[in-house]
Amino acid sequence: MCGIVGCIGKKQAVEPVLAGLEALEYRGYDSAGIAAFANGKAVLTKQVGQVEHLRKEVAQEASLQDAVLAIGHTRWATHGAPTVDNAHPHTNKEQTIFVVHNGI
Repeated sequence: MCGIVGCIGKKQAVEPVLAGLEALEYRGYDSAGIAAFANGKAVLTKQVGQVEHLRKEVAQEASLQDAVLAIGHTRWATHGAPTVDNAHPHTNKEQTIFVVHNGI
């Protein structure tokens, strides 16, 4: 079962999104990702496995700590293998549009 969490505001947005994704872990999933806008730049991070793996990857990206806009997703692979490429958010080539969705 997939889950979507988003946050926009004046304070740090990545931590509430990660906490929301962790709250959805009981639903089952195989990958997770987060896209955030920080310091005029979009940052996309995706991992296969538990949200803990995503959290570790996010911790290595210092610019994400300043993000005030973020969207995250946990994915259950009904179509396609559980890979980083198949994890959400998906993006266009320029990384100006980020999309998460539940369903086919």
